Amino acid sequence: MGNNDPKGDMETRKISVETTPDQRSGNSNLPNFLQSVRLKYVKLGYHYLISHGMYLLLVPLLGILFVHLSSITTQDLILLYNHLKFNLVSVALCSALMVFLGTLYFMTRPRKVLLVDFACYKPKPEVMCSKELFMERSKEAGIFTEENLNFQKKILERSGLGQKTYFPEALLRVPANPCMAEARKEAEMVMFGAIDDLLAKTGVKAKDIGILVVNCSLFNPTPSLSAMIVNHYKLRGNILSYNLGGMGCSAGLISIDLAKQLLQVNPNSYALVVSMENITLNWYFGNNRSMLVSNCIFRMGGAAILLSNKSSDRKRAKYQLIHTVRTHKGADDKSYSCVFQEEDEKKQVGVALSKDLMAVAGEALKTNITTLGPLVLPMSEQLLFFVTLVARKVFKMKIKPYIPDFKLAFEHFCIHAGGRAVLDELEKNLELSEWHMEPSRMTLNRFGNTSSSSLWYELAYMEAKGRIRKGNRTWQIAFGSGFKCNSAVWKALRRVDPAKEKNPWMDEINDFPVEVPRVVTIN
Repeated sequence: MGNNDPKGDMETRKISVETTPDQRSGNSNLPNFLQSVRLKYVKLGYHYLISHGMYLLLVPLLGILFVHLSSITTQDLILLYNHLKFNLVSVALCSALMVFLGTLYFMTRPRKVLLVDFACYKPKPEVMCSKELFMERSKEAGIFTEENLNFQKKILERSGLGQKTYFPEALLRVPANPCMAEARKEAEMVMFGAIDDLLAKTGVKAKDIGILVVNCSLFNPTPSLSAMIVNHYKLRGNILSYNLGGMGCSAGLISIDLAKQLLQVNPNSYALVVSMENITLNWYFGNNRSMLVSNCIFRMGGAAILLSNKSSDRKRAKYQLIHTVRTHKGADDKSYSCVFQEEDEKKQVGVALSKDLMAVAGEALKTNITTLGPLVLPMSEQLLFFVTLVARKVFKMKIKPYIPDFKLAFEHFCIHAGGRAVLDELEKNLELSEWHMEPSRMTLNRFGNTSSSSLWYELAYMEAKGRIRKGNRTWQIAFGSGFKCNSAVWKALRRVDPAKEKNPWMDEINDFPVEVPRVVTIN
């Protein structure tokens, strides 16, 4: 996660927020995953396209049938009637065929999943935590060694976090008071704050919500967080409620995918998705450096998203969900254990990050984007990519691999603000511009790593900047423990007018982008 070099200078040394500090001589960069694509991942993408796109074959057939029927004249109908009135077999067969095709189309056609609106929680100024205040509270805890206090200070300086991130009230007190009651208080503050804003924006009544999906990785009380929401808003008794725990920073998109699948089989429904993380009980009070980095970069935040499959919501909805692609590398032991919650030698619980984390992340990202490629890339890009891939893998030709230009598939990118190092490497590997990376970098600077909700702060940033136009496509990509990498693709159904928006950025959007010092890696 970093470089344990006390002589490191901010301009000449780089502490990665995604690798352990023990690897001073190792390469902390993400592997260039687009340079070593495996053919099986491309097959996954095309298999996904075929298995989820069979209904598309029926659309042209029905279209041809409709065009043919529209050209029939009255004389044709009379001739057809005279031909069929004494031929009951032909009438029965034609009728059965039309009923079969119509039934098959409507049964296999997936319901469109619409994002009506979303809201991100903005804590009160009283819990704002500057870097100096964070270090002051860390020192006052009386637990960390002087060496590890300096280590945390270096992590903060190189993390990409700004001076206005938010920390739980219980951890800002002197002495800190991390207990179950305070953790519940933080969860209620974040969840209810985001949901209140969402219901006010959409005008939807709590009783109208039929599906609830909540994800929080490390805090899983009993009753569950989803039960807390049901109780607070008095949601209806037959609500489909799900609480996802232990699934890391990519769980927000897992929740979206689960809600999408539930909406496919429950017509005329609203789905509420709540994504957050809880810090109060998960601040690490120990001196294991592989567990200390999460203290420095994770901050308080959360988001609530309202999805719908009602055709009547299309006019007011902001986005339509086009694709979700999930990649899970948990079958591999190295991937499974690279982010691991455990006790240190003094029985203090923390999340340990392996030195293999960056390599694991690169492999998961490579699999995910290669699977996603056939679904979103223009045919010209797919053809060039596929030809060069086959030439290299099948015919063993020594040619330079073709790197698809994902900027041709998406106008906007929401990359999980997990840390500066990963953002730097993804910018380089995907050949993105500073403009494309701005939402992720500014979210990291202003709100820190808010885990699974960071993608929504990034989308809110784009809306506040007035960047969202009708037809724009946005790619959300996140990764987390397990190891998982997940993607979601959204299409804007209308222009989002920032003058009519209410989100955490609106009262200060003119202050962004801010200058974020870049670090240089010395090999």
